[in-house]
Amino acid sequence: MKALAIATCCVTIAFTSLFAEGDPMLLKIGDRAPDFTLISSNGDTVRLQDFSGKSYVVLIFYPGDETPVCTQQLCAIRDDYQQFADRNAKVFGVNPGSAGSHKKFVAKHGFSFPLLMDEKKKVAKAYGCSGWPMIKRTVYVIDMNGKIIYAQRGKPANEEILKAIPENRT
Repeated sequence: MKALAIATCCVTIAFTSLFAEGDPMLLKIGDRAPDFTLISSNGDTVRLQDFSGKSYVVLIFYPGDETPVCTQQLCAIRDDYQQFADRNAKVFGVNPGSAGSHKKFVAKHGFSFPLLMDEKKKVAKAYGCSGWPMIKRTVYVIDMNGKIIYAQRGKPANEEILKAIPENRT
């Protein structure tokens, strides 16, 4: 009984810290986004610096391909993808999955955006998303100057994410 109480307490603390306001691991709005270079599900090399001055970047860190909440979150992004594109935003899912896993996940669900392979979790760590035992579900929006303009743990609504990205006025 005592062991169950301790385990329950540990789980409660872990989840509370994972979703708490003021999460010390979460990068702050106005911070410079850590640069990265990763390989995408379609084999391209993706560098954050390549979007500087050109487009906004939406990074969706998620725990795993084909898990229920991850699939739901990325399918919602897929369904609203044109709204992101209309705001000149490039969307990327990021997790430590393999190329094969990502390719199957993209093909099965028809994602309009690539998934990035962060196999050693270095990018997740730089963005404060590397948790135990899995990646912390987190969404970041980075402006054209490389600054974070949106940072949220969990599965925020697409409308909330889109509000952070100015409408394209061209």
